Amino acid sequence: MASHARPRPAGTRVAGIRTPALATAALTSVALLSQTATAAPSTDDKPSLEEVEKKVDDLYRQAESATEKYNSAKEKTATQRKEVDTLLDDVAQRTQKLNEAREELGSFAAAQYRTGASAPDTATFLLADTPQDYFDQTQLMGRMTDRQKGAVDDYISAQSATMKKRQEATKSLETLTDSQADLKTAKATVQRKLSAARELLSQLTAEEKARLAAIEKKKQEEAARKAAELAQQQKAAEQTAATEQEASAPDSSAPADSSYATKADKALAFARAQVGKPYVWGATGPDSYDCSGLTQAAWNAAGITLPRTTYDQVNFGTTVSLANAQPGDLVFFYDDVSHVGLYIGNGMMIHAPKPGAYVREESIYYDGESAIHSVVRPA
Repeated sequence: MASHARPRPAGTRVAGIRTPALATAALTSVALLSQTATAAPSTDDKPSLEEVEKKVDDLYRQAESATEKYNSAKEKTATQRKEVDTLLDDVAQRTQKLNEAREELGSFAAAQYRTGASAPDTATFLLADTPQDYFDQTQLMGRMTDRQKGAVDDYISAQSATMKKRQEATKSLETLTDSQADLKTAKATVQRKLSAARELLSQLTAEEKARLAAIEKKKQEEAARKAAELAQQQKAAEQTAATEQEASAPDSSAPADSSYATKADKALAFARAQVGKPYVWGATGPDSYDCSGLTQAAWNAAGITLPRTTYDQVNFGTTVSLANAQPGDLVFFYDDVSHVGLYIGNGMMIHAPKPGAYVREESIYYDGESAIHSVVRPA
């Protein structure tokens, strides 16, 4: 005879398996614990030191890029201000001459009125919308003397030229206003990026700052190693070139680029004298520099006038390969060409690195090989 199982109360075990009621309670507890863990603050949200370093470097790069835009806008603003001042002076002088010509025509009208000759015609001429409108009335022209006709011609020419110059001045003033707005925007961007970088660094502990310095030192060591490799490659290439030149022309005189070397020596001597001076964005010396301000001042000392910004300096001269770089060449960095240094040979350069740093000698690989954009020989 088959036996019938008795119903068991909820919450009891059957072969080690918890009944539905207890399983539901357990799941509820797990869910609550999970929610509590999610709500609790996590220390994993804090960025790693490497992430902080990358963020700070990116901010400095963005600040430097904005600095070059600031330099460009500042230079453009200064140029346009001179143009506006020149145009306004010109308009003032032309207006004065125009007034003098009008007075002369007025004297003709007064004389005609006194003599009773053509007074209405002359008065009509002076009150006409444009002198040319009245010019069409040949009857008046027939009555004018040669001197009067010359005065009218001069007046019309002066009036037309003055109007054009006024239009030019108005347009230049509008352009100047736009450039001033660009200058203000670039300045604000630089300040914002630098403030963000300083804020990140200020949050680091003393231990984190020490670790960050160690990371930076390791990067510098790697950059120095790459520079040494480049120096060996360049030395080998120079020896090969010298051997080939000696075999083909043993009696040849000084190399063709000796003139460039002389100028480069002057530029490098100036740059070396600036080592230790602070980087200041927008500065062109003599007490501080930004990157392009330093290279511009160095080559100015050699008698070569470089443009102000990296964007223009990169197009000034001849582009050469890194393997053929010579002392004095300009080394540009990043896809946006926002940084530049002065090559001194052996894979090294003098540059104004970034805010908070000083003009110094450093490997051209200071930010990795991929950061190098191009090399330009400016003379």
